[in-house]
Amino acid sequence: MTNRNSLCVRVDYTNMLAESVGEHGITEAELSSMMPRMRWAVDSLRAKRDSIRWRDLPYNQAEIVADIKRTAEDIRSRCDDFVVLGIGGSALGPIAVHQALCHLRHNDLPRDKRNGPRLFVEDNVDPERMAALLDVIDLDNAVFNVITKSGSTSETMSQLLTVTRILTDRYGEDELKNRLIATTDREKGNLIGIAKRLGLKTFYVPEGVGGRFSELCPVGLLAAAVCGIDIEALLEGAAYMDALCDNEDPNANPALMLAGLEVIAMNKGANVGVLMPYADSLKYFADWYAQLWAESLGKRRGNERFGQTPVKALGVTDQHSQVQLYTDGPFDKTITFLAVEKYRTEFTIPHAFDDVPNVAFLSGHTFNELITAERSATEHAVTVSGHMNKTVILPEVSAFTIGQLIMLFELQTAYAGELLGINAYDQPGVEEGKNATYALLGKKGYEAKLHELRSAAGKRRFVI
Repeated sequence: MTNRNSLCVRVDYTNMLAESVGEHGITEAELSSMMPRMRWAVDSLRAKRDSIRWRDLPYNQAEIVADIKRTAEDIRSRCDDFVVLGIGGSALGPIAVHQALCHLRHNDLPRDKRNGPRLFVEDNVDPERMAALLDVIDLDNAVFNVITKSGSTSETMSQLLTVTRILTDRYGEDELKNRLIATTDREKGNLIGIAKRLGLKTFYVPEGVGGRFSELCPVGLLAAAVCGIDIEALLEGAAYMDALCDNEDPNANPALMLAGLEVIAMNKGANVGVLMPYADSLKYFADWYAQLWAESLGKRRGNERFGQTPVKALGVTDQHSQVQLYTDGPFDKTITFLAVEKYRTEFTIPHAFDDVPNVAFLSGHTFNELITAERSATEHAVTVSGHMNKTVILPEVSAFTIGQLIMLFELQTAYAGELLGINAYDQPGVEEGKNATYALLGKKGYEAKLHELRSAAGKRRFVI
């Protein structure tokens, strides 16, 4: 069995410090002054453990995991298309984990080369998107998983209405229980009532687990298991990282150190945080992280406003689109690189133009060497230009390390919320938009909001 310590995800924050990047970096005094509050944040988060139950997911789901694995095996045996209906945390986590741990062209592979059904995650209500989905899936061999904890998310429920109508017209209502799975709250909301009425297989989002913290519960685990991912290793990795990040010493707690550094950087005017993976497998972790960081920390308290805008980038792709800004632009951002030490494939660059010296130097090297050199070069460029940056290092991309990465970023976010003195688990700004949507579509009980919207619509407009 692999020594799990050799697969520990690590954090190198050297280039966040002034001694590395100069005047715009974090000084030893600034870091020292934050240390007492960082230690306090560990105790504060421990005291909240009963209410933030996402942190217990690696430990308390043995029976649920067994049920998920049975259900996934049934789905794998009888369907070729698995479709997730959801948005936000119900979609971004499954997308990120699928991209990380499945073949990068998973859906394009023929069935005999694919480890499970094709996965489609329908995280928008663009009308062209729904029509396009129905053009490419085989309804006779498709299973749909509708995910919404509240059971009232307009986007997800509109998708459910569409799919339910199509399936009912084609197969009859009695067949829905074989083609629809619900993931929702155990007691509250519209979806649980619909699921009970139709006799759907149902998984539950635990109390105290918000959408953006839900990847390690059935929200994300079912899709992962259907695609053949080792969900027990995911949870094992998360448990491993949770234990590391319960340490009161910031120098031994990577999530706490990440949070403390980022909060100090915010106080110094770095109101943009870039996450830049150097692996296509980790590309959508930047999307998942953007919701986690933005929705958790973008808060208002009285006249104070908090938050740091997350930006998604991909190495090396965005070296050719964004890095010019990161080297020569303002000192208003931090950059977090995601590095992979050992890729799952080694690909050698062959000899073809040995008579062209400016090209031939690449021959005999590997793509692995090239992407690693590109990352090191970019790190050097932003460092010598005086911009704060750090690197999260994955020994490999596997279920165990991805479980660690999920927990690392969730705990970083939670600790940052403690350090900023805000509630990292609500989203009042999102609720305002939801309520306005309900009003515009005529939902009962939102008449006052509709009146407010109509009054706003009467203002003078400037359109070219």
